[in-house]
Amino acid sequence: MPWKVLVTSRSFGKVSDEPVNILRESGVQVDFLTEPKEEEVLDVIADYDAIVVGNDKITRRIMEKARNLKIICKHGVGVDNIDLESAKEFGIRVTNVPSTNSDAVADLAFGLIIDLARKISVTVQRVKNGNWEPLIGVDVHHKTLGIIGFGAIGRRVAKRARGFDMNVLAYDPYIDELPDEFSFVSLVSLEDLLRSADFLTIHVPLTDQTRGLIGDREIAMMKKGSFIINTAREGIVDETALYRYLKDGYLGGAGLDVIDRNSPVKDLLI
Repeated sequence: MPWKVLVTSRSFGKVSDEPVNILRESGVQVDFLTEPKEEEVLDVIADYDAIVVGNDKITRRIMEKARNLKIICKHGVGVDNIDLESAKEFGIRVTNVPSTNSDAVADLAFGLIIDLARKISVTVQRVKNGNWEPLIGVDVHHKTLGIIGFGAIGRRVAKRARGFDMNVLAYDPYIDELPDEFSFVSLVSLEDLLRSADFLTIHVPLTDQTRGLIGDREIAMMKKGSFIINTAREGIVDETALYRYLKDGYLGGAGLDVIDRNSPVKDLLI
């Protein structure tokens, strides 16, 4: 009997039809249920052999109902939205696609660096409000970029930074040395990176080890006027501490692609 695959990722098959075509040409039935609520998944999951997910949560409740489920594929890198312990208990394999959006995230991270440095978004909003007073930004070239997490995304950010003649530092506790193509990058401790970086960009998964990685103590170690960019996961940066340092004018700015919806300072940061 042919496999049935449920796709809940909003991006799967959007850039190219090839992934969907490969599955269907192999006799696999592919159905889409984009970014559903848990109850919607519960209503249908019992019929599926596999599920391709984005950022929607795959909970124990879903797995208990998924009597035929054999594999959960994360269309992306981080699997913190999947209950891994339950998946292991039920014998459901969990996979991810580490490089699926690496260039896109690297582009976004560096775009936020440029935006913060040159105050692009702020200036556009001021002009829309009728305020034509010029703002003075800062240069990006020859500044120091600190990259936390030197995996697929972090390495792509480093290559972009090289084009701006930036001094690139990286912190990654799982890497002892870098390949020759990254000879322009210096591996340093987290403390040295924080003290040196004009721009700090984060590219690590959310785990017990990285939750709250950048908090009050770490931000206090950074240069006055420096910038924080987080395109990884909410929870890695203590947003209450971040807001306080932004409000006090200690930080030059922050570029966030992720934010904790339950954070007490969510609306203030936005």
